[in-house]
Amino acid sequence: MLGAYSASFSRRRFGMAVVLAAAVATGIQGWQLVATNEVVRDAFLGGLVAAFATALGTVPVLFSQRLSERTQDTLFGFGAGVMLAASAFSLIIPGIAAARDSGMNAWSAGGVVGASILLGGLVLLVMERLVPHEHFIKGVEGQSSHTLRRSWLFVFAIALHNLPEGLAIGVGFAGTDPLRASALATGIAIQDLPEGLVVAVALLAAGYSRKLSVGVGMASGLVEPVGALLGAAVIEYSQGLLPWGLGFAGGAMLFVISHEIIPESHRKGHEAWATGGLMIGFVLMMLLDTALG
Repeated sequence: MLGAYSASFSRRRFGMAVVLAAAVATGIQGWQLVATNEVVRDAFLGGLVAAFATALGTVPVLFSQRLSERTQDTLFGFGAGVMLAASAFSLIIPGIAAARDSGMNAWSAGGVVGASILLGGLVLLVMERLVPHEHFIKGVEGQSSHTLRRSWLFVFAIALHNLPEGLAIGVGFAGTDPLRASALATGIAIQDLPEGLVVAVALLAAGYSRKLSVGVGMASGLVEPVGALLGAAVIEYSQGLLPWGLGFAGGAMLFVISHEIIPESHRKGHEAWATGGLMIGFVLMMLLDTALG
């Protein structure tokens, strides 16, 4: 039995070494892209701005005791509105325009972007089913979630939430004009300010220490520059993938809005406040996109 345990431990160590080596190689290649490709560099910087906004949003938790449930739900709704407008005006509509510019007719362009929207939602659904994570209110979801500490379940949930935002920033910089991409990154960063605050407050309410809640909240935004780098690199590799990439990012964001944010904002009886926040966020992002784009 000891020999079997040693073999299993050796396999785990070998697997961890392979994953670490792949991560290092990917990181080196990504850094080379950032250093040599201006578009990828701009996308990465846009992702860093969003990550900084998430971190900045957690700071008030260091000095305040709690945030009311009504305020939390309003902020959730605001973030959903910003993301909803961003997915429509900064991703889906430009994706259809890019498909038309490539020579497709209206039906083909709409079909390609529509299929990519569904694909983006499907990928997020599969990830949600396979990766153990925990909603702030609804609780634990995913396979083998009982084997993980609740803090890591929160981290996985936050990463699933932020990844589409990073992808959207990267695809935006690689596939649309700089002003429209900047509007998208700005809107996501604005949305990340209350999101970082809500994440830290939710962790604090779940029983974690103030420092850990703020630290995890700050770290939750780090997936966004990674997603931005990935999205920009893929589109730079093949401009033919642009309509698919824009639609995929939009679909992933729509999935997060409908499956995560809106349900969370409506569970505590503050639907009117959450809806009001959504509409204000939508209008703000619409103005940013149409004025800058």
